Amino acid sequence: MTNRQTADVAFQDYVASRGQALTRMAYLLSGSHADADDLVQAALAKAYARWPHISALGSPDAYVRRMIANQHISWWRSRRRERLAAVTPDVAIADGSSSHATADLVRDLVRSLPPKQRAAVVFRYYEDLEDEAIAAALGCSVGTVRSQISRALASLRGHCDLAELITTPGGTP
Repeated sequence: MTNRQTADVAFQDYVASRGQALTRMAYLLSGSHADADDLVQAALAKAYARWPHISALGSPDAYVRRMIANQHISWWRSRRRERLAAVTPDVAIADGSSSHATADLVRDLVRSLPPKQRAAVVFRYYEDLEDEAIAAALGCSVGTVRSQISRALASLRGHCDLAELITTPGGTP
């Protein structure tokens, strides 16, 4: 087997094992299943061309996540607009009876954040990455990551009392 064939098999294995997780992360960034699929497809197409180099780095997941985040920011900039989701829920969530409504509300609130803040929040609270890993994924300093997360949380608090959602039984941010 040639080096390229070996790299192809390794890439196919990577996509098979991590494809769904990457798509879920992209969905949280974009807020749309179609856009998430497109983000992952675009990032994986670029990753395929450089797979021998990327896999040799030892952390292809971090590299591909960064590619997805960069692609999302690039698309957002080219569109020159943000999609703001409605943040008024149809269901009262303070009683904790509808965890899906709570999750939908929090997801809508996160979607209303600017792309860099959204990416930082997704990496921190969904991917459970440390500040250093987030900074590496977004190509910025640790201080920038912390300020993006701080601004995002302040914005979210302005829309909704997250403390109430988190302490409510069934509340999932």
